[in-house]
This record gives sequence, C-alpha cells and structure tokens, in this order.
Amino acid sequence: MKRVQAEILNSRRSGAYHSITIVAPEIAEAARPGQFISVGVPSDRAGLLRQPFAIAQASRRGGWAGTLEFAIDPRDPAVAWLAAAKQHGSIDVIGPLGTPFSYPTKLTNCLLVSEGLGSASMHFLAQDLRTNGKRVDMVVGATTQDEIFKIIDGKRLSAAITIVTADGSAGERGVIADVLAGAVDEGRIEVIYAAGPRRMLHAVARFCAERRIPSQIAVDAAMACGTGLCFTCVVPIAERDGVGFQHLRACTEGPVFNPARVLWERWLGPEDLAEPSATGEEER
Repeated sequence: MKRVQAEILNSRRSGAYHSITIVAPEIAEAARPGQFISVGVPSDRAGLLRQPFAIAQASRRGGWAGTLEFAIDPRDPAVAWLAAAKQHGSIDVIGPLGTPFSYPTKLTNCLLVSEGLGSASMHFLAQDLRTNGKRVDMVVGATTQDEIFKIIDGKRLSAAITIVTADGSAGERGVIADVLAGAVDEGRIEVIYAAGPRRMLHAVARFCAERRIPSQIAVDAAMACGTGLCFTCVVPIAERDGVGFQHLRACTEGPVFNPARVLWERWLGPEDLAEPSATGEEER
C-alpha cells in the first residue's frame, strides 16, 4: 500500500460517469482486479472522509505504463469535485487496497456480471482473465443507457455480451436476474464474478447457489477510512465450518468475498431481499 500525490493525466465524460486517469507507478504496478484506491478530499472542499474507487485499469507496460484509471459518478455530491479536477493537477491517493479476485486454475469459461459503476472493476478483471487464457462473457445492467460504463470496451473485452436496462433504452428491458440463466447456458459458464449494488449481488448469489456455480463478488460498502480502522464497512460472513459468523471489513478482508458465505438476511434490508419481477419492477 502506497500513498502518493498522483498527477491527473486526463479526465473525460463517459455517459453518466466520469473516467479519470492518474499517474501512480507504484500503485499501478501492484494493483490487481477487485482492489480499489482511496482519494483524499482537498482541504478547500467540504467533507473530511476519503472516497474509495474501484480500479478500472492499471497499465504496467507500453505508453500508458505507470497509470491507473478509476470512474466516478459526478451526481454524487461527495465526489463531484473530482469531475472538475484539472489535467496535470494532483490528488492524494492511497492504494492498492483490499483483496483482489482470484482466478480458476482449471475452469475456463468466465461470466463477468456488473451493474452501473461495478463495470469498472470488471473491465480490469476481463483483461487479466483473457491474458490467463480464459474465455470472458459479460452481462451488463443499468437503469438507462447512459449508466452503462464504456460499453465499447466491454464489447471488445468479451466473447459475448448481454446488455439489460430497466427502461429498455439499451439491450433488453429488465434486470440482470432476467438474463442471467440465458447467458450462463449460452456461454457454458463455469465461474461467475460480479460487482455492483447489493441487491444485484444477492440475485447473483442466489442464482449461483441454485446452479452450484463457483463465484466471487466485489461488495459495495461504505468505507469511511479504507484501511480497516473504522469498521463502518463490515459484512457478515459465515465461518467456513458453518458454525457462527464474523463481521469482516470490506476494505481489508474484502471487498471480494465468496457470496455463498455472505449472510444476506443480516446484511440487507427487506426491500433488497425481495425478488424483482421479470420486468424489473416490484410485484404489487
């Protein structure tokens, strides 16, 4: 883990989001898919807490060597200042933080499932899996077309991609749970990775349990410090022997977890545990 003053190489709009590339060689060299960085808020801005962002890309060779990319939602008041950050300015960055995804040794066909900004870490993962000789398919969900993160990159990185939006503005209309079985069957999927909102992750966990498909998820949890000190991002995880559970910190023991060990009933509220209908709307 390193703390650096990273130069902003570029900042550009990507649909509803903003993609930022920084120069941070020591962090980029060590970064692995699933990990994140923590960005400090400047002293002249409101707010005290550092902000976590999944690493979307880390370049270790070629013309972009020593750079890493992350994405923000400028509609979030806590991070909107980053969208206005100037090229060649600097930001206070700590990273890489958290545990990365692990790769299957024998299994080959991988499905990467993401919603909204969860797609950022999936792009990084897709590149590494392909480098390791794995087949990568994707399922990408969002509320609207604008909230699909870098869809052109997603198509380039995957052998097959399924897009689903709640309003039907891109791909199929519905939610990820509606298209998951079809994508798994078509790609003969053996391993599933997922990142995004908790409700979507719960749907993926339930599906994987029913199909007995090994899986890993990167959880979305509030991280006030990002280094394990404050315990605001804990997730209830069952012990391996099934007796009892621990509250593990998403910022240190996670954010990557085995969804089969997450105690979803303890972690989610009733509205998140409810199953969506086939149209993506709650049953009334």
